Amino acid sequence: MREPENISDLLKLQPDYIGFIFYPKSKRYMNTKLPDIDFGKTLKAGVFVDEDSDKVLEIAQKYQLDVLQLHGNESPEYCQNFSEKSYQIIKVFSVGTDFNFKQCSVYEGIVDYFLFDTKGKLPGGNGQVFNWNILSAYDLKTPFLLSGGIGLQHLSAIKNFAHPQLIGIDVNSGFEIRPGYKNINELKTFFNEIRS
Repeated sequence: MREPENISDLLKLQPDYIGFIFYPKSKRYMNTKLPDIDFGKTLKAGVFVDEDSDKVLEIAQKYQLDVLQLHGNESPEYCQNFSEKSYQIIKVFSVGTDFNFKQCSVYEGIVDYFLFDTKGKLPGGNGQVFNWNILSAYDLKTPFLLSGGIGLQHLSAIKNFAHPQLIGIDVNSGFEIRPGYKNINELKTFFNEIRS
């Protein structure tokens, strides 16, 4: 998200997180300053893809980020460096039909959460849903967020999906009017249904 009014309207819904994308190749790239508003209990997450660690730290401090969401091939050591600086770490994995959850195991005890997104041409924001049945093979201890093209049409499927380590839903492109600008009315409906 980038536009102050849209950000303010979203914050009224009290999401747990609000994400800002710092990947220059993304059409949602954050290239402006944050509005001077109270984010309340909503945590500010910065999304990065294989970014230089010094650059990540510079951006994290400038935007006063709480969370680093890492979408690239970041190593466990790379993640550890930031978790030691008291940032919450979300490590993202792109899930395809042949995905092996064993590759996540080296991040156990280092990152706070995994986020499982749809494997596509881009590191994220592809607008496609993957087969959630694949997650039945996930048996690690790290809680995860479910992502990948989720929209209002998936409410019933989400309510019927159960996994002991699922702790939240990440939404993005499925609620956009245009890149980086969210449909607040649809998000309000989604939040109300998920929280009820």
